[in-house]
Amino acid sequence: MNNSILYILAAVAVVYILISMYNKKNSRKRKSRKFMDGYKRKDKEQS
Repeated sequence: MNNSILYILAAVAVVYILISMYNKKNSRKRKSRKFMDGYKRKDKEQS
C-alpha cells in the first residue's frame, strides 16, 4: 500500500489542528473585549 496518502492526510490534520488552536486563541481575545476599552458609543438620536 502506498503510504504517501497517509502522510498527506496526517499533514492536513496537523495544519487543521494548528489553525483551530490559532482561531480559538483569537476568539478568546475577542471575548475579553480589551479592544473596546475607551470606546464610547454614539447616540443615534443626536445625529
